[in-house]
Amino acid sequence: MVHLAPATHPDIVKRLKRAEGHLRNVIGMMEADRPCMDIVQQLHAVERAVAAAKKTLVHDHIDHCLAHAVEDATRQPKAAIDEFKEITKYL
Repeated sequence: MVHLAPATHPDIVKRLKRAEGHLRNVIGMMEADRPCMDIVQQLHAVERAVAAAKKTLVHDHIDHCLAHAVEDATRQPKAAIDEFKEITKYL
């Protein structure tokens, strides 16, 4: 079976790279002794960006990978259901 990444993966990578840049800024803010409120606001933005990327990735997996698994006649339906249960833990 060939794994093809969903079309949204490049967008997810861009989001994660932006979050990475924001995280570096948070570290710089801490090293520069910036006010805690400023740091917390930026850190919250990083958390939201990573959470959004994760959610999109999980949804992609459900939409693409699991849909194909269900359609694959050689795969047991229980395996796809088990995989679905496993991935939803991350939402």
